[in-house]
Amino acid sequence: MWEKVAQSGTKWHKVASNAGHSRRLTINGEIEQMFLGQYTHSLDPKGRLSVPARFRELLEPGAYITQGFEQNLMVLTASAFERLSTRVNEMSMTDPTARQLKRLLFATADRVEVDSSGRIRIPQFLREVAGLNGEAVIVGVGDYFEIWSSVAWQPKATELQDTEANAQRFAALELSS
Repeated sequence: MWEKVAQSGTKWHKVASNAGHSRRLTINGEIEQMFLGQYTHSLDPKGRLSVPARFRELLEPGAYITQGFEQNLMVLTASAFERLSTRVNEMSMTDPTARQLKRLLFATADRVEVDSSGRIRIPQFLREVAGLNGEAVIVGVGDYFEIWSSVAWQPKATELQDTEANAQRFAALELSS
């Protein structure tokens, strides 16, 4: 995929909509959904979390929330969750690691919709998994976004600011052009 991105060069352009706040980019006519940025919001007593206005358009067809790979939650668009589901379900059920991944993703998944006030309701068991009570940090990570408790997110945010560690950590990913 990164070869296509590198080759596309000037074919990237933003779609002008929503007063310039759209998070959609096109590559060769195909729409790519992007969740970008970091936002802090409070959960209400019913477990509802306000979704950043810039993310709501991408969630209009519905979305799924599930346990993340760390002490966080992941929110994926319906189409992203379907792609992930297809890929995971193609894994062998005789593989113990594949079964564990299926349990992690599907046993904790729930469909969510943005209400008229721009909020999603996070089920109680997922709030407990992520340690959410009060303030939450919403972190855009491209094709999905994560929800962290502010306490759990702080060390991750600090870790991301370590430029020397980042250079070593990401060197093998060959991100330079």
